[in-house]
Amino acid sequence: MRTVTLTLSTREETNRRFLHAFDGKSQESLLTFESPSLLFTLLTAERWELLKMMTGAGAITVREAAERVEKDIPVVQDDVDALLQAGILRKNGSDEIEFPFDAMHVDFMLKAA
Repeated sequence: MRTVTLTLSTREETNRRFLHAFDGKSQESLLTFESPSLLFTLLTAERWELLKMMTGAGAITVREAAERVEKDIPVVQDDVDALLQAGILRKNGSDEIEFPFDAMHVDFMLKAA
């Protein structure tokens, strides 16, 4: 199963992972954010529902995605654009979009300062 993990990470931790990847060490599918607010700016409730619908759906058009989540096409297009830019969605050659993972894991901890 191919899973993408969204997590919080300091700049130093992200740089360290980048250097490990540059050295040829295998890295999991990981998207990092410096703060919860940045994560939740990207992963809104509407985008979560879009990703949930797209999990296992294969490649679909933005129009089809909008129909499935019962939203207007321009609204879904904005969400798709943000998720494409973040690397969560991918666009194929026939102008379809896909969520190329079987699952998404969101990993962070809230603890006392």
